[in-house]
Amino acid sequence: MPQRLLPLLTDLPQSGDDLGEALGVGRVTVNTLARRLQEEGVPVQISRAGYALAPGTPAPGLVPLRGLFGRALSYRGRVTSTQDEVRFWADAERHPAPHGAVVVAERQTEGRGRRGRAWETGHGALVFSLLLRGNPQAELSLSRLPLLPLAAGVALHTACTGLGVPCGLKWPNDLLTSDGRKLAGILLEADLRGEEARRAVLGIGLNVGSAPEGAGYLQEWVPDLTRATVLGEVLAALEHWLARPAPDILAAWKAASLTLGRRVQVQTLQGPVEGLARDLDVQGNLLVDTPSGQVAVTAGDVQLVGGL
Repeated sequence: MPQRLLPLLTDLPQSGDDLGEALGVGRVTVNTLARRLQEEGVPVQISRAGYALAPGTPAPGLVPLRGLFGRALSYRGRVTSTQDEVRFWADAERHPAPHGAVVVAERQTEGRGRRGRAWETGHGALVFSLLLRGNPQAELSLSRLPLLPLAAGVALHTACTGLGVPCGLKWPNDLLTSDGRKLAGILLEADLRGEEARRAVLGIGLNVGSAPEGAGYLQEWVPDLTRATVLGEVLAALEHWLARPAPDILAAWKAASLTLGRRVQVQTLQGPVEGLARDLDVQGNLLVDTPSGQVAVTAGDVQLVGGL
């Protein structure tokens, strides 16, 4: 029921009577729904002037968009996972989500990260998932899929540095502050069909207004940044970089890397790998020089050895 009210809210106050008329309920019910949305984490402002979303909320009509991505945007309060919500929307019989559709949520009860980890959604975080459908501008071949998280990392780096936040990339898919604290994470999930993916869902969690202990957040450098502004910049950068050819993506990732040229410890399914992170190969695998020779790491958790 509270979700019926959410699409009607903007950053301009509206009276309970007007909102109630639109919903076919009384103003007391509107107040109840607004307070339930607050309990779900939605920044609803309730005042004598009426009901409004806090300025900078990443909701439809409040995000400055420059391209296709985000034109179809669903803003939610509490969900199980934005990844799941995008899939449900993509499978809808009526008005299924198009390529570039986005789901943003304030809270996730079952958010997940890489390798089955829980993905916590704290206050001040920007958490969203983007639907990618295979088309000439967004190839989803099996050889292309490993490059998409790297392209997403480049997009995050491009957007955040453009907003004035010094940061860099840790292989395979983390955005770090210049002193090594985590700013953002990326998760790609693909539905495979033969030699191509039928679709892919790209999830991103970015600390904007606050962060867990030991992590960083964007407002440390740019205090007046809003999540709506950040989402608009990130979506524009994603649309650009996800369509770029592999050599461009790899070159940009290397230029932004905080991993290459450093000693690393990588936990892989085959066991730990330790050595010097030398380069990326054409598939985006991490090449590590070890005492027994060079190893190509296809997946794993990287720990940088020593301070940045």
